[in-house]
Amino acid sequence: MSHSPRAALFLDRDGVINVDRAYVHRIEEFVWIPGVFDTVRAAARLGLAVIVVTNQAGIARGHYSEQDFRSLTDWMQARFTAAGAPLTAVYYCPCHPDGLPPYNTISPMRKPEPGMLLQAAREHALELPRSVLIGDQESDIAAGRAAGLLRTALFAPSGPRPTQADAVLASHAEACRWLDGALNG
Repeated sequence: MSHSPRAALFLDRDGVINVDRAYVHRIEEFVWIPGVFDTVRAAARLGLAVIVVTNQAGIARGHYSEQDFRSLTDWMQARFTAAGAPLTAVYYCPCHPDGLPPYNTISPMRKPEPGMLLQAAREHALELPRSVLIGDQESDIAAGRAAGLLRTALFAPSGPRPTQADAVLASHAEACRWLDGALNG
């Protein structure tokens, strides 16, 4: 790509974009977390690329196929676009060490490893030291820290808990406020 480097907002999917109901892979199971479109629109106003990075162990465990995941992702991306909050890209890791072949591997792409973030940075000319991440698990936060991101935030609507993140966010309204301060403060 010939674009000059820019910063990104990395978002986990289950637990940040949609309610985590364990192995969500069908449209009828997908429940949006209120305010997520506002967060993505706020990121776009700040000039950020918005990249989803999601572990999908359900593929490795045989609960659904990569095609099932891609179909749901296509639908999800279309909803973001229709809401005026288009995503730049979605990265996923279908591997899990306890999964079924060929997915039963230890992958550098699976969070807490930073592989998806590093790949996104290469493919979209992103400046990781100026980028931020919102995730709902410590593995998300660890991936962001390992990639050298500027800031990470734990999305925890059920209440704060111990974390290595720079912030704890109870809602997407808080995420919108945090984004501006994280980048400019």
